[in-house]
Amino acid sequence: MPLRDHFRAPVNNTHSWDEVHGGWPMEMVRDLRNILPAGFRAAPNVHLGSAFEIDVSTHESVTAPDADEGGTATQSALSPTLTVEADLSEQDEYEVRIYDAEHGRVLVAAIEIVSPSNKDRPGTREVFVGKVATLLQQGICVSIVDLVSVRLANLYAELLTLLSRSDPGLGEPPPHLYAVTLRARKRPKRRTSLLDAWFYPMTVGQSLPTIPIWIAPALRVMLPLETSYEETCRILDIA
Repeated sequence: MPLRDHFRAPVNNTHSWDEVHGGWPMEMVRDLRNILPAGFRAAPNVHLGSAFEIDVSTHESVTAPDADEGGTATQSALSPTLTVEADLSEQDEYEVRIYDAEHGRVLVAAIEIVSPSNKDRPGTREVFVGKVATLLQQGICVSIVDLVSVRLANLYAELLTLLSRSDPGLGEPPPHLYAVTLRARKRPKRRTSLLDAWFYPMTVGQSLPTIPIWIAPALRVMLPLETSYEETCRILDIA
């Protein structure tokens, strides 16, 4: 069955995109349960960014008491050297984590399903790319799956820009629907690592790819995105 466009009619007339994003990680876990070798476990992780304001009236500064009241000041009010507006809101996370359960539940791989908020502006894209870079630096395999048709950014391309590298196979402009698996390999006696990438452009109306997931330096499994995606759509009655 083909990839649907979950952000435009007719699909989004009856179903919200986050229904698929929220349900798909568990269906991936079901598939991984039959694919992963003994000792490895997969688990879903869905975390929605907070969009609320804190009532700061309950957190007033402590100031010195009036001189005629006596007592000792416990904290002096200091003027900041800089005050700027900063977006510190949390990002949406729709992901599957794979652990080596026999060695202390060590995280070995992560599958990140991109949400609109991950790529809607430069700041949030930088946060997402920074997270991926950190995971790779720690030797964790990362797969990115992007179904967001209404945001044209390519987070894989932005990661390569961060690393001062490029992928000639991306084209110009790079496709905004895709899956990619990334892993970093340390080089003996070298400060730099080798970054391997398996890139799969996706198109609405075509089947989803099967992607490699590296769970150890010389051990990988192949995860068909199509089966878990179709099962998610079936459960949600998305034609």
